[in-house]
Amino acid sequence: MAVRISSSLLGQIVDEARENPAREVCGLLFGRCDRIEAAASAANVAAHPADSFEIDPQALFAAIRAERGGGPRLIGHYHSHPNGSARPSARDAAAAEPGRYWLIVGGEEALLWRAEADGAGGISFRPMALRPE
Repeated sequence: MAVRISSSLLGQIVDEARENPAREVCGLLFGRCDRIEAAASAANVAAHPADSFEIDPQALFAAIRAERGGGPRLIGHYHSHPNGSARPSARDAAAAEPGRYWLIVGGEEALLWRAEADGAGGISFRPMALRPE
C-alpha cells in the first residue's frame, strides 16, 4: 500500500532535518492509513539529541487529547538520523509502538516505515511506499 503526502509537507520535514545537522529533529504525523495530511514539529527532549530523539511529552499528550476530542488522527512520528541512513535503528525499535508510521530522514532520503509487532515481544519495521504528490 502506498501512503501519500504532499510534496510541500515532505519538503518541510526534509528541510527541518537539513537545517539541524547536529541533532535529530522530530515531530508528529497526522492523517489516515493511506495519507499523511499534516505534521507538527516537536522539541527533541532526549538527553543526547545528536544521536537519539524523544518527542516532548507535552506535545504528544496534547495531540492524543486533541484526537480524542475529534481532532486530527495521530498516525505516527518523524525524525532524522543526521549521521546515518533513513532506516530504523535498534533504538527506534525499542521506542516504537505497533501500528504507527515512522518517517525517517537520513541525508536527502526520506523513507516511511510501519512499526509492527514481531510476534516475539519486539518490533519490526515494514517499509511503506511513500508517494509525494
